[in-house]
Amino acid sequence: MEATASSRRTIDQSLVAKIVSGYVRKNQLSPADMLALINTVHQSLLTLGKPPEPEPRNPAVPIRRSVTRDHVVCLECGWRGRILRRHLQAMHGVSTDDYRRRWGLPFAHALIAPAYSERRSEMAKQLGLGRRGSPSAGKPARRARRRRQARSEAQPPRP
Repeated sequence: MEATASSRRTIDQSLVAKIVSGYVRKNQLSPADMLALINTVHQSLLTLGKPPEPEPRNPAVPIRRSVTRDHVVCLECGWRGRILRRHLQAMHGVSTDDYRRRWGLPFAHALIAPAYSERRSEMAKQLGLGRRGSPSAGKPARRARRRRQARSEAQPPRP
């Protein structure tokens, strides 16, 4: 209510009168339609400074069809690829979080093609990535850490 009261104060009634009188001079109008014209002009002037309401977005493909085994489809433009993250940033200037929020997608919605993800996972497992070393491999690191702690405690603090 406060917003409408402040916006009514900013619109000069003489401006509305000038616009309506200019229209009536050039066009014939019945007296019954005059009130509707005044209201329309007033409402139009109220909405001049406001951004237009965003139109509801229609995805390029149905959301259920946006993820297939071999590719994912961008809902913005219909682009097909294995990974959407870089495409979204380069072509649309949005992050993956903004993209999910814009289309109402859950956080778990795939932006990487499942087959590509599986292939990368298998490759990483073959290379031994993500595995911890053998149980004896952790002991020297612990010893070295203990030695460093002992040295730092033995040295007097620097002024």
